[in-house]
Parts: sequence; C-alpha cells; structure tokens
Amino acid sequence: MNIEQLREYCLSKKECTESFPFDQETLVFKVLDKIFLLTNIEGEFRFNIKCDPEKAILLREQYAGVIPGFHMSKKHWNTVIVDGSISDTILKGWIDDSYELVVSKLSKKLQAKIRE
Repeated sequence: MNIEQLREYCLSKKECTESFPFDQETLVFKVLDKIFLLTNIEGEFRFNIKCDPEKAILLREQYAGVIPGFHMSKKHWNTVIVDGSISDTILKGWIDDSYELVVSKLSKKLQAKIRE
C-alpha cells in the first residue's frame, strides 16, 4: 500500500473527508468530523488508527510494524509502519475497524445516516 492507495481507500468510505488541520504534513481522515486515521505525507510511510484498547495491545505484540500511537492516546491509537511486512488486506481491515469504531461512537441519528 502507498499513500495514494490509502487515500483512495479512506475516501471510499461513507461521509469521509480529508484535511490538514494540524500542519501541511499530516493528512487527517474523518467520518462526520471525527478522526479515524492520520498519516504523514513526508518521510517514512506510517499512519495512526483508532483501536479497541485490548486489540491495540495484541496488535503491538503480534506485529513489529505496530507501535503505540505517535502523538495520540497510547490506549486507543496505534501507529502502523507501512514497510511491506503487513499485507494490504490486513491494513485495510484495520482501517475498517478504526472507521467502524468511530462510527459506533456517533449518535444513532448520525449512524443511521452512514448506514443508509
């Protein structure tokens, strides 16, 4: 996976938007104004995803390319280093999980809007 494939995959999700709210190097993907993924556009390709706290720990133990979330809550966020050691299928699954976790915290009305 490369940055363009990541961007295309995230933007394919319902109600997803992208922006640079922090600086010109950190691309942020949101679902209805709630962040589900952040990535750098310079340097080593990596991204942060939201995780269930227990799953976050398991992924860190299982994959060398998964570390506690950089500049994020270490309990709820993981940083994934994209170096080819983790398949695109697994990466997309983790992105899906992050998106769904954020959606599950939205109001029922907003969830219904996404599920239409």
